[in-house]
Amino acid sequence: MDSNNLSPLRKGVVGIQFLFVAFGATVLVPLLVGLDPSTALFTAGIGTLIFHLVTKGKVPIFLGSSFAFIAPIIKATELYGLPGTLSGMMGVALVYFLMSALVKWQGIRFIDRLFPPIVIGPVIMLIGLSLAGTGVNMAKDNWILALLSLITAILVSIRARGLFKLIPIFCGIIVGYVAALLFFDVDLSGVRDAAWFSLPPFTFPAFSWEPILYMMPVAIAPVIEHIGDVYVVNTVAKKDFVKDPGLHRTLLGDGLACFVAGFLGGPPVTTYSEVTGAMSLTKVTNPQVIRIAAVTAIIFSVIGKVSALLRSIPSAVLGGIMLLLFGTIACAGVTNLINCAVDLSRTRNIIIFSLTLTVGIGGAVLTWGNFSLSGIGLAAIVGVLLNLLLPQEKA
Repeated sequence: MDSNNLSPLRKGVVGIQFLFVAFGATVLVPLLVGLDPSTALFTAGIGTLIFHLVTKGKVPIFLGSSFAFIAPIIKATELYGLPGTLSGMMGVALVYFLMSALVKWQGIRFIDRLFPPIVIGPVIMLIGLSLAGTGVNMAKDNWILALLSLITAILVSIRARGLFKLIPIFCGIIVGYVAALLFFDVDLSGVRDAAWFSLPPFTFPAFSWEPILYMMPVAIAPVIEHIGDVYVVNTVAKKDFVKDPGLHRTLLGDGLACFVAGFLGGPPVTTYSEVTGAMSLTKVTNPQVIRIAAVTAIIFSVIGKVSALLRSIPSAVLGGIMLLLFGTIACAGVTNLINCAVDLSRTRNIIIFSLTLTVGIGGAVLTWGNFSLSGIGLAAIVGVLLNLLLPQEKA
């Protein structure tokens, strides 16, 4: 299908379809970390438009809430409060800016040297494993709803066809929520009281270096995810976006989107492979369609009752979805190692893999004055340093 020749109506319909593919994951992140889902929708839409502006409107990519930052946001909010954490989320953009400059200067080889699969694999695994306990605790509130949501998501992932196969999160939440409305008590007073139209509740950051340094290392995994997704989009669209407009521009656009998201009170954003999958199915790769999805997300964000409805979803429903989702993220880390043929029989690789995982899962904390670093961020730094310092083994 020549997506450039689509009628305006067809572009609009496909754009809305693309948004619904990304909708479940985009609103799930803020619901888990205590941010407002309407703000996340707004910043995802604005961030996507900023990305398209920086990349000259050539790259068909949608930016949505990043799962990599769920655990760090929860912990940073405990340590520094929400305004301080938001400044940390803005600081994530500095990593993207740095990587953009390095790619412009040295090309992609430098990134490959700094972040090889043996570093990225265990870091991605940690994103899922570090959140497993949260999913179980939320599911315990009502195992019936949790299992119903989980089973629905599994069935959609296995049995569904077409675009439905790309929205197991969305389907699981809908089925679980409907069951909660029919058989359990759900507080809908917030939905009744909410205005039909209202701006999202923006929360602005309070500048502090501690949360910025705490959050920045976490950006390593989304940066690598970004690079991989751009290459996948190249394949789907049959164009070379690494050269035109350039990988440095896509990284810069993603970084600016993260900066604006943190400034307005939304979670950091990242490239959404679900939307890339939808493009592959529909054969529609026109960037205009992605921009329509972004504008639609902004429109949804100013409908007050949508935000109130999302906040009324029982935690058990979300917990059931998380049981599958976070395990899937951990599995993606394993898949990365397998696809890149990482040899785990080599002592060097075993050391990097083992220490990265144990530092991240074991709760290691690096403290210096008022500053502390732990979890995924500390594990990522450990992995990068070990990769740079340990001598290469002879084959």
